[in-house]
Amino acid sequence: MFERFTKDARDVVRGAVDYAEGAGAQAVEAEHMLLALLDRKASRASFGLAALGLTDRKESVRSSLSEARRRAGLSQADADALAGLGIDVSEIVARVEEVHGVGAMSGDRKGKGWWSGRRTFGRDAKEVLERSLRIALARRDRHVGDEHILLALTARPGVPAEVLADHGVTYETVTRVLYGGGEAKAG
Repeated sequence: MFERFTKDARDVVRGAVDYAEGAGAQAVEAEHMLLALLDRKASRASFGLAALGLTDRKESVRSSLSEARRRAGLSQADADALAGLGIDVSEIVARVEEVHGVGAMSGDRKGKGWWSGRRTFGRDAKEVLERSLRIALARRDRHVGDEHILLALTARPGVPAEVLADHGVTYETVTRVLYGGGEAKAG
């Protein structure tokens, strides 16, 4: 599959691995791919994000991802659903962090003797990569670019899509900016 990836798309994957390593994460996840996309310059995805006004709000996106990580990766929709059942996720996070320290629920293993081997890709990251290929094929594009990874992140339910949507970046808005509104299905 990676032979179809453009240099920009490969750079996103490498950047995601770097973010995962920097965080001491057990695997590369979709959020790491989003963080790597935010770093892109002079690419189709960076053009789309800039056109949607995200350039000046990158820190807000990073903060939202960090907050979701503190909630053990639960999206705000998940937290709201649990609140409807009488479970206060914020209270649970506060109690766990009171006993075990800030970020205890994040799953990061920084400083805990993580091996220095090759990072694996988590299920959600694999799904993003597979969906980016399906999106490229549906658009009849010959290669998978970083714009396809961005579209895949917006099309797949989860924290990255929720954070992007909260910042006005959805599958529809990215498609409109990059392709002028001729939408292909998310695959």
